Amino acid sequence: MQIAPSILAADQLHLGDEVQRMVEAGCDLLHVDVMDAHFVPNMSFGPSVVRQLHSAFPQLRLDVHLMMDNPESYIGHFAEAGAWGITVHAEIPGSPGHCLRAIRSLGCSAGLALKPATPAAQIQPLLDACDLVLVMTVEPGFGGQPFNTAMPQKLDDLRAMGWKGLIEADGGLRRTNLPLMAHHTLDIAVMGTALFLSPDPGKDIEEFHLL
Repeated sequence: MQIAPSILAADQLHLGDEVQRMVEAGCDLLHVDVMDAHFVPNMSFGPSVVRQLHSAFPQLRLDVHLMMDNPESYIGHFAEAGAWGITVHAEIPGSPGHCLRAIRSLGCSAGLALKPATPAAQIQPLLDACDLVLVMTVEPGFGGQPFNTAMPQKLDDLRAMGWKGLIEADGGLRRTNLPLMAHHTLDIAVMGTALFLSPDPGKDIEEFHLL
């Protein structure tokens, strides 16, 4: 299992040091939550943060999750800033298919995210345009929420539809539920407070890599 620390849970006054700590701990990629205060009731990072992270950590894959009503207006900016992958939501107005095609055309990994209430079957027609599916295991918008225990079934639903690409999950993931998610074929675990507040994230990531 790959581990992606979410900088939403980092100490924002010392972000560079916090990311360096995760790199030294052995993280596989870095998750950047972008929120517009419309699609979700919160605001967060923009392309400038991605650009600065890419400049400071050029070998680190930046996994950018756009929780936005109009991601098509920003895909190019985040790609130019250095995103490795860009994920948009299945629930945005209109079809996300054109966003996925635009992401791939810019050389980035194309991801599609599902809120907890959105069934996997809704995105079946779009899977050929995806490289990654992000299953939200909490309602997007705020960190620190409890894990939704109904969500592992959604991973099974995706595999039953023939999805062989990456499955990522985000929300309330920690030591107690990661073995369950691994059993349901999770590829990438996005983790916030469980890593940034850990006294030994390196030991934790080493353990999680074995799942």
